[in-house]
Amino acid sequence: MLVDHARKLAEKIRISGGGRCNFTNRYTKPDNFLSSNLHFCRSALARFTPQDFIVLLEKHGIRYHEKKSGQLFCDDSSQQIINMLQCECEAAGVIWQMPSQVKRIEYIPANKETQSAGQKFILTTECNTIEASSLVVATGGLSIPQIGASALGYQVANQFNIRVTPLRPALVGLTFSAGDFAGFKDIAGVAVDAEVSCKGVSFRENVLFTHRGLSGPAILQISSYWQPGESIHINLLPLQDVRQIFSMQRQSAALLSNLLTRYLPKRFVQVWCSTMLAQLSLASKPISQYRDSELRQVADQLHDWQVTPSGTAGYKKAEVTLGGVDTHELSSKTMESRRIPGLYFIGEVVDVTGHLGGFNFQWAWSSGYAAGQAV
Repeated sequence: MLVDHARKLAEKIRISGGGRCNFTNRYTKPDNFLSSNLHFCRSALARFTPQDFIVLLEKHGIRYHEKKSGQLFCDDSSQQIINMLQCECEAAGVIWQMPSQVKRIEYIPANKETQSAGQKFILTTECNTIEASSLVVATGGLSIPQIGASALGYQVANQFNIRVTPLRPALVGLTFSAGDFAGFKDIAGVAVDAEVSCKGVSFRENVLFTHRGLSGPAILQISSYWQPGESIHINLLPLQDVRQIFSMQRQSAALLSNLLTRYLPKRFVQVWCSTMLAQLSLASKPISQYRDSELRQVADQLHDWQVTPSGTAGYKKAEVTLGGVDTHELSSKTMESRRIPGLYFIGEVVDVTGHLGGFNFQWAWSSGYAAGQAV
């Protein structure tokens, strides 16, 4: 039986990937995931792979394509994935109970002295009372509450004294306080191909300027590693040697900003130069009029522009929740609680968070398969 409080089935799948669902990544490996227990995800990922999910798609005649870096999307619509999963559930005899809020969960452990048949979960819902020997918690995280995300999974863990690691939004845009970054908020919509780093981890993709701060794939990726109070490092020209560019243009009468527009979007360059030259106490002038030391300063800033966000865009905009049910409390083979027989946690509610690009869906499929085989 599947009990779901939502009125619409699998809304997070439906809206993902611009409506085409980035359902997996061909190159999924444990290195693509964050967790306080880094090796936990290995077993499940090895036993149900992206290729296994692709086989399921092909069985249902769903066409798909690869965009980049192994990211696979439906040719048509994410609704095809929902239909496929629903069809598989119905073929397995799953009973659907939705919408149905879970009000209370009771647990009766097996009693060897009375030779009872085994543990029992009693769920009181708004519709009925359900008894089961196994309970799989597949409630997701806190991200995108507007389509039904809730803290139920963490509440269940707390009820059974199962540790939950600290939670925060991940794969999310970064914001800046009103006084900081002011000029850049006027160029919302401009994107720059850059390399973004934090804590020794780097991602090279687009950085998108927004009314609230920074977004885009590179920022979403680094947000999973960033902590409040820390700076992020942005290499605005990862494929260029800016010192060499300046050296070759040393006698040029072109203004610094005009030279940089050959490599970066004009609107961005205007704001960046205005802001950065003021910080370095430099004037806007032709390249030939700068001292070598001044050009080195500008080059260093272009390769290592450090900005300090004030926060994130929050769970409303976050694609996933970082942290969750402590994996030290679970079996990596079955996702079952080590202390509460019959209780399983899978997917986003667990402290396993993937990079952007289909990895979080693959974790859902892999961890779900692991629990399903055990149940």
